[in-house]
Amino acid sequence: MPATVSEVAEGLRQRLATINGLRTFAYQPEQVNPPVAFPILDSIEYHRAFGGGDVQMRFTVIVIVGRYLDRVAHANLDGYLSYDGATSLRQAVEGDTQLNNRVRTLVIDSGMSISSLTVAEAEFLQVSFSVIVHA
Repeated sequence: MPATVSEVAEGLRQRLATINGLRTFAYQPEQVNPPVAFPILDSIEYHRAFGGGDVQMRFTVIVIVGRYLDRVAHANLDGYLSYDGATSLRQAVEGDTQLNNRVRTLVIDSGMSISSLTVAEAEFLQVSFSVIVHA
C-alpha cells in the first residue's frame, strides 16, 4: 500500500532536518523564522502503472532563506542550491530516496522560483524545489 501524503511530508521534513540550522516542518508554519523549509503537495497521480502500482506524488519544498536584502541569505542560497555539500537540499533529501522505507523512490528534479516573499511587511528570499515521489 502506498504511503499517505502525511507520511511522505513527514519523511521529507526528516530529511530536510539533516541540514544543520534549517528549521523544518511537514506543513506550512504559521510564522516565518528563517531559515525554514517545508513541503507542499502539488499533485497525485494514482494510475502510473497497472493496478495502481505506482502512485506518484509531486511536492514543492519551499525554503525561506532569510531577509531579501541580507547578503548572508544570498550566500546561503548558494549552499541550498548546490548539488552536494553540507547545506545542499538535493543531497539532504536524496540521501535516503526511500524516506526510511516509506516510499519506493524519489528525486529532486529542479530548484526553481527564486524570488521574494512578503510577510508582515518584511521581504524574504525564497526558493522552491520540485520533488517527485514514487510511493
